[in-house]
Amino acid sequence: MAGWLNSTFSGLDSGVFNAMHTLAEKAGGFFTPIFKAVSIVGEKGIIFFVLAIILMLFAKSRKGGVCMFGALAIGAIITSFILKDTVARVRPYDASAEYNEFWQFVGGKTSDSFCFPSGHTTMIMAAMTALFICFNKKWSWAGFFGVIIMGAARVYMVAHYFTDVLGGIAVGIIAAIIAYLLTRLIFFLLDKYKDKKFCAFCLNFDVRNLFKKQNLPDDDVEIK
Repeated sequence: MAGWLNSTFSGLDSGVFNAMHTLAEKAGGFFTPIFKAVSIVGEKGIIFFVLAIILMLFAKSRKGGVCMFGALAIGAIITSFILKDTVARVRPYDASAEYNEFWQFVGGKTSDSFCFPSGHTTMIMAAMTALFICFNKKWSWAGFFGVIIMGAARVYMVAHYFTDVLGGIAVGIIAAIIAYLLTRLIFFLLDKYKDKKFCAFCLNFDVRNLFKKQNLPDDDVEIK
């Protein structure tokens, strides 16, 4: 599979790589710290898991949070536990002297895992697709700009080929769709059994209620 990807898409991958190389040289390395920071932020999808948990703390956004969390978990399983080892595609900086030279120029990090598909791109695409599906389409689509930036960063840092990024986008979409269907099933069952305490709690709990001031009834106010 890795050999087929390398031979079939060599022109596409090298074309995007050369564009990134040219960008770096003309900008004098201006984008290097930016794309390094972007890669760090997206590491392991931690920031998106945190966002999903925050969304789950509020009743109105709980479905979206559950969907996002599920999409991230499914995306991680497909990417890290199935595709990376199955495809076994070697990182660009280990596969080519030209890639390795640019990798050293930008100060890229090493990784002990294979590169197809891009885990960073999978995570952000899964998260942003879940947001798009579950929330207002008028603003949630803007999250896909983050996907573009993350994908560019991973290619720029020579951690991935462009086709790794495309693979991550595809996996992220699939993971989000699966998670959405599972989320609908979960909330259908919760609503069906909403008379049960656990189900009612899952549907109605809102963290904001913990911070509301409890006013004593007038009869209980102590008069000095």
